[in-house]
Amino acid sequence: MTDEHYMQQAIIEAQKAYEMEEVPVGAIIVINNRIIARAHNQVELLNDCTAHAEILAITAACDFLSSKYLPEAILYVTLEPCLMCSGALYWSKIGRIVYGADDKKNGYKKCCGSNNPYHPKTELSGGVLKEACAKLMTDFFKARR
Repeated sequence: MTDEHYMQQAIIEAQKAYEMEEVPVGAIIVINNRIIARAHNQVELLNDCTAHAEILAITAACDFLSSKYLPEAILYVTLEPCLMCSGALYWSKIGRIVYGADDKKNGYKKCCGSNNPYHPKTELSGGVLKEACAKLMTDFFKARR
């Protein structure tokens, strides 16, 4: 399976958030070509500012594996993680992070610049299906203005 295939699955999660009037971010976690966790933003539903797709996916994956670390896992997320999610990903020791669209307003690069906020062994890839991921965000905020 390709990064694009798995990002499509994350986009499906983001679409669920969109339909729930949540900021449309979706995430999945994969180990050995198997999706072990799916999540989308639920900040409004749960009235919880920490209920980002990445945080919910990490929690689900750790629960599934009965482990607090995810060194063999890959996170696919439609939007560049924010600083809060980057911290959680650091502590999870996730093996790889693949994101779609950049987030110039709230992404980790705003605070960290070119410094890597992730675990030293974590690999990072950005821009996978960037246009499709960015379009969800653009459409969401355009509809609310």
